[in-house]
Amino acid sequence: MQTLVLAVTLALMILLAFVFYRVVRATNADRQLGDTNSRRSQLIWVMLAVGLLVTVASLREWPHALASGDAAIQVNATGGQWYWEIDRSELPAGKPIVFNLHTEDVNHGFGVVDSEGRLLFQTQAMPGYVNQVEYVFDTPGDYRVLCMEFCGVGHHDMLDEFTVVAN
Repeated sequence: MQTLVLAVTLALMILLAFVFYRVVRATNADRQLGDTNSRRSQLIWVMLAVGLLVTVASLREWPHALASGDAAIQVNATGGQWYWEIDRSELPAGKPIVFNLHTEDVNHGFGVVDSEGRLLFQTQAMPGYVNQVEYVFDTPGDYRVLCMEFCGVGHHDMLDEFTVVAN
C-alpha cells in the first residue's frame, strides 16, 4: 500500500510539474518579461524540489508497514467473558506477528502493553468477525493483554500474558 501511495504521489507531482512547465513556456512566449519570468520559473522548480523531498521523507516506512521478506507469524486470540485464549505463549522478537482476533460473546478491546505499562497497540474483537492487527516486537520480555472495552462485571480480570523471546 505504501509503495502505491508513493507512486501515485510522485506521478501527480510529475503531472503538476509538467503543467507548471507548460504555463511558464506559454507565458515566456507571450511576454518577454525576462527577469520576472526567470524568477518565477526558479521559484516553481524550488517548490517542486521541496515538495518532492517532503513527500519522500514523509512516506518513509510506516509503523504498520512490515518487511515483505519475512513471513508473518499467525496468532489466534479469542475473547470471552472474562478471559483471553491465545494459542501461543511465546513469540519471536523482530518478526511480524499477526493477531487474529474474535470473540464468542460481546465486544472486547484487545490491548497489548509492555512491562512498563505502555499501550503498544489495540484493536476490537467482535462477535462474527475476525479482526487482524500486525505488530513487530523489538524487545524481548513479558507482555500483557488487557481488555480495553468494558464487557461486564469481570472486565477487570480479563488479562493474559505472553513472552517475546530473542531469536
